[in-house]
Amino acid sequence: MKLFLDTADVSQIREVLEWGIIDGVTTNPSHVARAGRNPHELFPEICRLVPGPVSLEAMGLDADSIVAEGRTLARIADNVVVKVPVMKEGLIAVKRLAAEGIRTNVTTTFSAVQALLAAKAGAAYISPFVGRLDQAGQSGTELVSEIRTIYRNYGYQTEIIVAAIRHPMHVLSAGLIGADICTMAYDVLAMLYDHPLTDQVMQTFLEDWQKVPK
Repeated sequence: MKLFLDTADVSQIREVLEWGIIDGVTTNPSHVARAGRNPHELFPEICRLVPGPVSLEAMGLDADSIVAEGRTLARIADNVVVKVPVMKEGLIAVKRLAAEGIRTNVTTTFSAVQALLAAKAGAAYISPFVGRLDQAGQSGTELVSEIRTIYRNYGYQTEIIVAAIRHPMHVLSAGLIGADICTMAYDVLAMLYDHPLTDQVMQTFLEDWQKVPK
């Protein structure tokens, strides 16, 4: 399973690239706003840093606007993936962009039927928002499982990006289901390394090592 970092913070991207575990980056308007930088400078820098896919969001609400913005974003770098919301106009745009060879990541996905429509439209990626579903009293993990089953049944090549991840158990569940990618914030990604027993055993080893004759 591939791991993406969900951020527009260049310092976080630089650091996590050194860890050697991330395969791409996803951004959204909220991340870009927090970064406090001009997107015309920020987006190319991120694309230069990241060797894998970089998702950048189109903000239009009609198909023509989304397609126009998608073309502009795609010209930034070869690794750009255009994020498009899963709505009727968005999926019309996805179909048109796919015909031009522009990859899309269909977002704000909260049902398996939406994911089916995105795959039929030619989306390269689908992003179910698992944490937000959990907060609404539904099972985000169950949604990922439903999407995986539908895609497997019909041979859709759309990759599943599990998004809005809140904790390591979301990552574990996604891996067990067979999701293609998990994208998460820096803090959650860092949590994947942690386990209290690891800390305990390491402390024991360090203490015992001090007792070894030198």
